[in-house]
Amino acid sequence: MPDHVHFFCAPGAVEREIKGWMSYWRNQVTREWPEPTQKPIWQSDFWDTQMRNLEHYAAKWEYVRQNPVRAGLVAETDDWSYQGELNLLQWIGP
Repeated sequence: MPDHVHFFCAPGAVEREIKGWMSYWRNQVTREWPEPTQKPIWQSDFWDTQMRNLEHYAAKWEYVRQNPVRAGLVAETDDWSYQGELNLLQWIGP
């Protein structure tokens, strides 16, 4: 989306609070921004949710995939080029 980003993440070998991870990510993106005169402006807060089960995860994933369609940016979810997975998150839980 042009004005926000969605992340799906899971604890790893080095656990850190989400707030610290978001700060790290924002700093990295800002440092590597291709247009130095147009660096992003990040809001100070963020919203997070904990996935309770595979169905909840699937529903959130589909919600995120449909965002550009709902916004009228593309006709089909697969037409949105700014999506994908860096690492596949395997669901382990009830």
